Amino acid sequence: MEWFLLAFISALLSAVAAVSQKKILFNLEALEFSFLLSILNALFALPFFLLIDFSSVTSTALLLLYFKTILGALAFLNVMLAIKNLEISGALPLMVLTPGLVAFFAFILLGEALEGSEIFGMLLLLLGTYVLEIHHKKDILQPFKIFYQSKNHHYIIYALLFFTATSILDKALLRDFQLTPYAFMGFQQVFIAINFSIIILIKRKDIRAIFGKISRANWLWIILVALLTVGYRYTQIEAIKIAPVALVLSVKRISVFFAIIIGGKLFKERYLLRKSIATIILLSGAILLISNI
Repeated sequence: MEWFLLAFISALLSAVAAVSQKKILFNLEALEFSFLLSILNALFALPFFLLIDFSSVTSTALLLLYFKTILGALAFLNVMLAIKNLEISGALPLMVLTPGLVAFFAFILLGEALEGSEIFGMLLLLLGTYVLEIHHKKDILQPFKIFYQSKNHHYIIYALLFFTATSILDKALLRDFQLTPYAFMGFQQVFIAINFSIIILIKRKDIRAIFGKISRANWLWIILVALLTVGYRYTQIEAIKIAPVALVLSVKRISVFFAIIIGGKLFKERYLLRKSIATIILLSGAILLISNI
């Protein structure tokens, strides 16, 4: 059961990282935080380069990985924008919709058949989303309207689309291109740091000003999140080396439930019981979909 322990540790680290991100985003802009975190992640990932067998790393795999990190950086930025502007107990559960989108696009674009359990899983995702977004004394169509009307919910939609693409590319890199976990972790963190640096330059942000305005307390929080991020990504990859991806991801999804309970209580967010029920429904649907990967 070593894989289960690794996956469970990954889930716990991920949950604590998400709550810490919300704490930091009260004081920092989402882009500035994403940039600073990417730099620290890259620094903490440098030891992985000492373990890489560079003879097994191809230029094609690195090019594909770099393209994937562009999408990954955009996905992460949109998640941070959503967490900053929405309650964590309302934003994070929606990230569980990724497996549903993967299955949907595989059906539409690739013609892959959907089994009965997958269709039921997608229905549970829709139900969970509805329960999550329904509000007291609102009309029954409000959960659907909110995704059209709310700019903050648009961030979630963008993140889900980007994560859908990166999920497919992750599978290709690890399976078809035989990229090792060490190479994956090392190059991915460096590439993401490069991507956020480019975004900062495009936005004409003053890098020195960004570093200069961060308080010591915020630096400690950012360092904590960086360590947690490297930790949960690495333990997840190590778990995937031992057990099927489906089993690992099923356990990793528990992080969302942990995050909304911890974050919801910490930040005194509303309707936690309803949001917890919605999250359980969403997780059930995701697990049904993941089990067919």
